[in-house]
Amino acid sequence: MNNKTTLDLQKLELAASKLRAMAHPMRIAIIDLLTANPELTVTEIYERLNIEQASASHHLNILKNKGLLNSKRNGKMILYSLKTNALANVIACINQCANH
Repeated sequence: MNNKTTLDLQKLELAASKLRAMAHPMRIAIIDLLTANPELTVTEIYERLNIEQASASHHLNILKNKGLLNSKRNGKMILYSLKTNALANVIACINQCANH
C-alpha cells in the first residue's frame, strides 16, 4: 500500500469518526441549536432541548472530543459553539467521497 492510499484511509476514518459522533438524534439537535445560537451554555442547551443536564454534558463532550465543538470558560460557565470549519470538512469529505 502506498502512502497516498494510507493517508486517504486515515482521512476517511477521521471523517467517519466525526460522522459517528454526529449520528445521534440528540447530537444533531445540539448542532442545530448551536447553528441558530452561536454560543450557548450547557444550561441553555439542556433547558431548550428539555433533557437532563448529565445527558447534555455527555453529548457535548462527545462532540467536543471529536473536534466538532469549541468551548470556552466565562467565569463559572462554559460556552459551547460550533467549530464551523470542522463541520465544513465533514461535508467536504462526504462530497468528495460521493465523487469517487
